Amino acid sequence: MVFYLAIIIIIRITTTITNDKLSVNQQSQFSEIMKKDINIGLGFKKEIDEEFFSNNTINPDFVEVAPENWIGLGGYWKQVLNKVADKYPIITHGLSLSVGSYDDLDIRFIKQVKSFMNEYDIDIYSEHLSFAKTNNAHLYDLLPIPFREDSIKHVSERIKQVQDIINKPLVIENVSYYTSVEQEILEIDFIKEILHQADCKMLLDVNNVYVNSFNHNYDAYDFIKKLPLDRVEYIHMAGHKKVSDNLIIDTHGESIIDEVYKLFDYTTSLMGNVPVLLERDFNFDDIKGLQYEMDTMREICKNNWI
Repeated sequence: MVFYLAIIIIIRITTTITNDKLSVNQQSQFSEIMKKDINIGLGFKKEIDEEFFSNNTINPDFVEVAPENWIGLGGYWKQVLNKVADKYPIITHGLSLSVGSYDDLDIRFIKQVKSFMNEYDIDIYSEHLSFAKTNNAHLYDLLPIPFREDSIKHVSERIKQVQDIINKPLVIENVSYYTSVEQEILEIDFIKEILHQADCKMLLDVNNVYVNSFNHNYDAYDFIKKLPLDRVEYIHMAGHKKVSDNLIIDTHGESIIDEVYKLFDYTTSLMGNVPVLLERDFNFDDIKGLQYEMDTMREICKNNWI
C-alpha cells in the first residue's frame, strides 16, 4: 500500500490531469460540524465498542449507526450511545426503510428515526436504494430494484414522502447486486434520474461500484464520472470477497484491496471534500488494521482535497 500511495504522489507531480473536478465549496453540510479538514469515520459496532473510547487503536472523526439497532434502547447500551454522542458526530445509516417496496412506508418508524436524530443532533439519514421487505415481511437482505421508468417514479415519490417527514434530504446509497430484475435502462441512468426526481442526496459506496462493475462487466471509472457528484453527501468504503473468477461478494468483512483504493482516489479527484466512512461488519480481530485503512483513505483525500 505504501508503494501504491507513492505512485499516486509521483503521478500527481509528473502528470497534468484535466477533468471536470467539482468546486471544493460543494461540500457536505455535515462536514461543517466536523473537527478536521479531512473527516474519516467508522461504523460503530457493539462488538468493539470499548475501542472507540480507548484512544489507543482506532480514532475515527465520526461514527455511523443503524437507527434500527438503537431506537428505544435503554439501560447499559443507552449509556454507551450517550458516550458515543458526547465524543463523536453521528450519521444514521438505515437498513429497513425499503424505498423500493410496494408496501406502504412505515410512517411510525420514520417518525421514530426523526425523533432519534433530533435527540442526538444528527443531520444525516442515509438508506439503501433497494427493497428489503414485502407484504410487511422483512427479507433481511437488500434486494435490487428493477431498473425501470415506473420504478423511478415509485421510488422518487417514496423518497419525497420520507423527506417531508424528517425535514431533511434523504441520502440514498448505490447498492451491490448480483442479478438485475426486469431491467429496461442502465443502472447509472436509474440512479441519476431518482436523484433528480426526488431531489435527494447520495451516499456513494465506491466498493459497491467496483463490485458491480466486476460482476456485470462495466467500466467503474466511467460510471463514477457520469454520476452527479455534487449530490454526494458522504462516501462509503469497504472490503469484499472474490469467490470465483467472475463473482465478487460485497461482505464488509475483508480489507480494502488496492483496486478499490485506486477507484477511490479517482473519485475523490473529481469532487469536493465530503466525509468518508469505513464499513466493517465482522472480522474485528485486527483493530489496528481498521485504523490503517482509515489512515490510507485520509492520505488519499489529502492528496486530492488539500
